[in-house]
Amino acid sequence: MFRHSKELQFDVKPERPDALFAAKLQELVGGQFGEMTVMMQYLWQGWNCRIPGKYKDMIMDIGTEEIGHVEMLVTMMARLLEGAPSETQAEAAAANPALAAVLGGQNVQHAIVTGGAAMPTNSQGVPWNGGYIVASGNLLADFRSNVAAEAQSRLQTARVYQMTDDPGVKDTLQFNLARDTFHQQQWLLGIEQLIEDGFTDGIEDSLAAEEKTEPGRTFYSFHEGSTAHEGRWAQGTTIIGDHTIAFEEGRPLGDDIQEVPAPDPLLFATYDGSKGPGKPGNAAGAYAQGAENLLHKAKEKLTGE
Repeated sequence: MFRHSKELQFDVKPERPDALFAAKLQELVGGQFGEMTVMMQYLWQGWNCRIPGKYKDMIMDIGTEEIGHVEMLVTMMARLLEGAPSETQAEAAAANPALAAVLGGQNVQHAIVTGGAAMPTNSQGVPWNGGYIVASGNLLADFRSNVAAEAQSRLQTARVYQMTDDPGVKDTLQFNLARDTFHQQQWLLGIEQLIEDGFTDGIEDSLAAEEKTEPGRTFYSFHEGSTAHEGRWAQGTTIIGDHTIAFEEGRPLGDDIQEVPAPDPLLFATYDGSKGPGKPGNAAGAYAQGAENLLHKAKEKLTGE
């Protein structure tokens, strides 16, 4: 359950309307790293968190705050778009809101689609989508993604901040910059807490016992004259396991070459016949292959072969 307060978390009071700046501000609302993304990312992570208590509560607290940040920016945009297209447009354009919007640099959809309000899109009108969010169920992986999301969000806010001289807008964005700074720290401190509580050693290493040894401690260089060996990432010891890092020229580690099977003749791929006839595929064939694979796995379990 969520409760809503009509009071905003922080004031959003532009000194004057500015439709052109509103078009830029759309990126901070519905862009890949906008407030809609971190809002949905954190809420999804919180709802799916399997650890009741401080971790789940922390994620939900920040996610809920981000709902308020979306509300703040949406309110700001409505006020920036007040009266747009502005009275400074030429008389010929003033009679046509869409034309005036184009001439003035306004996002034309603010005039046509929303009637002078924000949209769930980026600054180019591309709709926000759920593919922007990361919610894996692994808190270490998610918290690292959250640090990156806040860093990108803050970076874009800093860039947009320099595109206005409106003191009211700057006041709001100064608050947002500060929150993005602290949220980065919250997620980094969350990772420290995960380590302290024994959930991770700081590196996502699920099935570590199954991974190959040498590739897990080797820097492969794939261009001549690389100076990458001068960095910490290519010398010293690994962060976990205390293994010596090796620096090697990138090379084939096996004898496999890039070849693909003969194509299904029913798919009409260009083919010279050098690998013989391809296997025709159909729904029945796919079903049979799946059944064969299942039986093979069952036999492995029973016989160890």
